[in-house]
Amino acid sequence: MNLKPLHDRVLVKPLEAEEQTAGGIIIPDTAKEKPMKGRVITAGPGVRGEDGKLHPLDVKKGDEILYGKWSGTEVKLNGDDLLIMKESDIMGIIE
Repeated sequence: MNLKPLHDRVLVKPLEAEEQTAGGIIIPDTAKEKPMKGRVITAGPGVRGEDGKLHPLDVKKGDEILYGKWSGTEVKLNGDDLLIMKESDIMGIIE
């Protein structure tokens, strides 16, 4: 990857939405919701606090995360659709 996020930004690859409901109904592409889960591709070094020290991010490369439906900015790199967002847009890490 040729992009390194700055400060507290994170590069995320959205994971595809489910194609079938729990009841077995297949969802067409036009009715699918925006994905809210993704995998961290790379993360910035962190943010500087008021004390001048660098505070590292809580997420790291490879983490599966949950983020807000309209979070981040869509970017296209090497043919992949990715999102770049601030760490504060991330709601949690899926374990």
